[in-house]
Amino acid sequence: MLREKDIKKYFTDITGLNVLIIGDVMIDSYIWGKVERISPEAPVPIVTVNRRASLLGGAANVALNVKAMGGKPILCSVIGSDSKADEFIQLLEKENLFTKGIVRSKERITTTKFRVIGNNYQMLRVDEETDTELNTKEADELIQCFNSLLKTYPIHVVIIQDYNKGVMSARAIQKITHRAGELHIPVAVDPKKKNFNEYRNVNLFKPNLKELIEGLKIDFDPDDTDLLREAVQAFQKNQGIDNMLVTLSEKGVFISSRLGEHSYITHSVPAYVRTIADVSGAGDTVISVAALCLALKMNPLEIATISNLAGGLVCESIGVVPVDRVKLMEEMMGLNS
Repeated sequence: MLREKDIKKYFTDITGLNVLIIGDVMIDSYIWGKVERISPEAPVPIVTVNRRASLLGGAANVALNVKAMGGKPILCSVIGSDSKADEFIQLLEKENLFTKGIVRSKERITTTKFRVIGNNYQMLRVDEETDTELNTKEADELIQCFNSLLKTYPIHVVIIQDYNKGVMSARAIQKITHRAGELHIPVAVDPKKKNFNEYRNVNLFKPNLKELIEGLKIDFDPDDTDLLREAVQAFQKNQGIDNMLVTLSEKGVFISSRLGEHSYITHSVPAYVRTIADVSGAGDTVISVAALCLALKMNPLEIATISNLAGGLVCESIGVVPVDRVKLMEEMMGLNS
């Protein structure tokens, strides 16, 4: 594992990285309150509200994680032209995040996830969204914006954050990954079911177990590491993927990396014992940290270990929160003690 001086260098080197993040963005809206009784109208709890908050979610939460780690996030996406879109831009500005890569559409609404939390437990989620694919004009604007950002800034890694909300289409994926490949910029992908098979020749592909099962259309016991390895490597070979990082919830992570045309190396990294409060946003943290590691040309085991630690850390907090850089560094140091 990394030595102390290597860990310190890792955190220092991150500060020089520009990360272009493209994909579905959203607002995570929270209502916190206290539950003391059941409604007489229906057998549901009554939440007496004492606090509200709106936070950046989806690809925007990836941007927050990159920023929290010390990198420079450059966000590219499509939102609506509604009041929530105005709120989203204000949230970006409040966090001093890049806004020039945001395309506004009159044909869509801005995705918002409303979460009701009573007595520190999430009780309900309501989603307000447009999840149809971008129309041709919107998609062209997105791709044009992406290419413009590549010309304007020295990008060290591209993250595609696909939440199946319509921003990423097969055409957009092909053009984005092809252009990044031409410029020799590594691409890391956090996929969902719909476009699972559209990602080819990317450098890092990070499904969770559910997404892997749905994407490959097979079911298997995650404890069967031989079957997991065979399934992952068959997909890697077919899609031309360099690294497959599969998050396995309480079982940790699994990574398979291509060494040659027919040779791979795999590592299984167990999860660390934690008090889990909320798993929301953990995947955003994992892809953010893994992409930064990829940009720094770290080896597969280091990528898996560090991103696994980061994903676990954010699960100790309620709600979607970015990783704590200081705590992550402390945990990395603790691995060597």
